[in-house]
Amino acid sequence: MSDSTSFFGDPDPIFANKDLLRVQHLPDKDRIIGRDEELTQLANAIKDAAHGRTPNNVLVYGKTGTGKSLCTKYITNDLVSSAEENDVSVGVAYVDCFQDSTETQTVRSIADSLNDPDETDVKIPMSGLSTSDYYRRLWNILEDRYDVGLVILDEIDKLDSDDVLMQLSRAAESGKIEDSTLGIIGISNKIRYKETLNERVRSSLSERNLVFAPYDAKQLGEILNSRIDAFREGVVEEAVIPKIAALAAREHGDARKAIDILRYAGESAYERGHETVRETHVDEAHEREERNRLSELISKLPSHSKHLLNALALQAQQHDDDDPEIPTEDVYSLYEIMCEQEGTDPLKNRRVRDLLSELEFLSVIRQQHKGRGRGRGAHTVNQLVDEPELVIKACKSA
Repeated sequence: MSDSTSFFGDPDPIFANKDLLRVQHLPDKDRIIGRDEELTQLANAIKDAAHGRTPNNVLVYGKTGTGKSLCTKYITNDLVSSAEENDVSVGVAYVDCFQDSTETQTVRSIADSLNDPDETDVKIPMSGLSTSDYYRRLWNILEDRYDVGLVILDEIDKLDSDDVLMQLSRAAESGKIEDSTLGIIGISNKIRYKETLNERVRSSLSERNLVFAPYDAKQLGEILNSRIDAFREGVVEEAVIPKIAALAAREHGDARKAIDILRYAGESAYERGHETVRETHVDEAHEREERNRLSELISKLPSHSKHLLNALALQAQQHDDDDPEIPTEDVYSLYEIMCEQEGTDPLKNRRVRDLLSELEFLSVIRQQHKGRGRGRGAHTVNQLVDEPELVIKACKSA
């Protein structure tokens, strides 16, 4: 290799703007496909904030990759701009509750997002304050800077306490803030999340509920086509996007994963020195996305859900059938052994059934209720969506 040659000097022959295919990219309105109704419902729920009034609290449900976070960020950005035209100051704080799951972490993150120390003379240190001190500083920031505060709690089900929801939802009622007001938008993959809250919190939230359905193949195709300018003109062969859309619609309806496959396909073409992105690159990209998807999803599961999934995968691996149906009682028996090996007390049967239902909601497993035969009642059987070996490997690395 010549001393004057750089590894980074040549232009990318495949991608023109790969950022359009990144998860963190917030597209313009015309790139948000198939979510007009959801955007309208969310806007209606919080529109009072644009006039300085208290917005409704909202819980947004749906599987991963259905546009929940994307639509929430877009609508709140639009709200801030609209409020400015009315001479109303709206502050938006976004919190990833998977990262900031404790009450103290959550409040600190909200306060830090809404603060401007040059304007408020308030500092939000990473540590060293009590939870109540962080709350006091948050209330001061809201009073000093905003007419309305909006707190987006993404993956709200990862919070380890309901206390922060109680404090935020009752801030105005309890006199913590007087000149400002506050609203909450919670985002969750778990459709039953609200049932886990205690009665006082549910009453205090008085929230609106929105459910985002998975995308179909047509919508996924439109979403992918709206990002085609991430590539250089003409490099993506015609059959690539329909194939990705069909794969994603059949397996999960997840736009984020479909976009990942498109990006991985482009990267595969580049790494192989090919001039176009082809169907063969999609096959490679799909396998790569499948591994990444499962590992990421399982890493976020509670430990008991991982044990149950691992128990199901081990039994499926040892079964003679290609796609075996494993009764819940069989899964539970192996799960108990795993808990004993880990030195952990197993959960009760009812809670285990709830966790398996959540795994089905996340499209990790499939469940069916089947009869045992005449006069013998019915039971639930469980099937893996992915290959047992892939699931076992992901459970070990999670």
